[in-house]
Amino acid sequence: MNLFHLSFKASLTCTLILASPITPATSFLLPDNAEESLVKEPGEAANKQTTANKDEDLLDIARRFDLGQNEIIRLNPKVDRWLPTAGEKIQLQSERLLPDAPRTGLVLNLPEFRLYYFPKPQNDKAATVITHPISIGRQDWDTPLGQTKIIQKKENPTWTPPESIKKEHAAKGDPLPDVVAAGPNNPLGLYAMRLGIPGYLIHSTNKPYGVGLRVSHGCIRMYPEDIAKLFPIIKINTAVTIVNQAVKVGWYKNSLYIEVHPPLEEHQSDDLLEISLDLIEQANDGVLPVISGRALKKALTEQQGLPIKVFEKPGK
Repeated sequence: MNLFHLSFKASLTCTLILASPITPATSFLLPDNAEESLVKEPGEAANKQTTANKDEDLLDIARRFDLGQNEIIRLNPKVDRWLPTAGEKIQLQSERLLPDAPRTGLVLNLPEFRLYYFPKPQNDKAATVITHPISIGRQDWDTPLGQTKIIQKKENPTWTPPESIKKEHAAKGDPLPDVVAAGPNNPLGLYAMRLGIPGYLIHSTNKPYGVGLRVSHGCIRMYPEDIAKLFPIIKINTAVTIVNQAVKVGWYKNSLYIEVHPPLEEHQSDDLLEISLDLIEQANDGVLPVISGRALKKALTEQQGLPIKVFEKPGK
């Protein structure tokens, strides 16, 4: 939601109960080499798959594996979204390139519809990154880019919709009350984290199957189970970086990978080939290597958001 005032339901108990541990599907070890960007789900192959169960659609499978609606559909373009055949193979994702951004706090990449959280390593434990799918603002209610931070956290928020949103709903014959009570019917869900950009939140949702789409009034929506895990471990003043990177390029050992996502509607005219070549050159110390044209074409044509190797250093 954008440009609104939040009030929050008072509670006699303010103790935060820690959520269940983050599952391997959402937590990755960071590479030891800070120059590397590819993260992999432990023990999983790049072509990780599952099978569709009876009475399960692609959106159910997406939520089961913490993917957004956009991701599961792009990964399975030939599978019926609503009626996949029981036992049908469903492509998942177990590898990702990190966005080109500081590896601290929260990083949100809008074309990827994904949030990354870089917790501070504890004691001698290995550094990790936690990632979840998100929804972002509609084209006429854009989610802003830039640097900000978390300035407030609240459970069980009520929502006071602004006049602009009330007028929009009234025009559709769906009038909103002055205040939407806390609870399961509240569009903010059970958790909300306010950004330093006035009027914007990262919050839960009562419409989880919209995660992975442009459906909000500018705020960031998450699956209820994801924000329930994230909320207790995010601290006030955590840095938040919001970027627009439809193309990501990064190293893993001696190989260079590219990951391409469909650009946002307002960036459809961007020259992704030129952007890709520039990023590859930058990643290779300012020298454009002899890359695999076939692999680059596949990444740019399919735009599935999967890391694809385009170059390997010779003799390695």
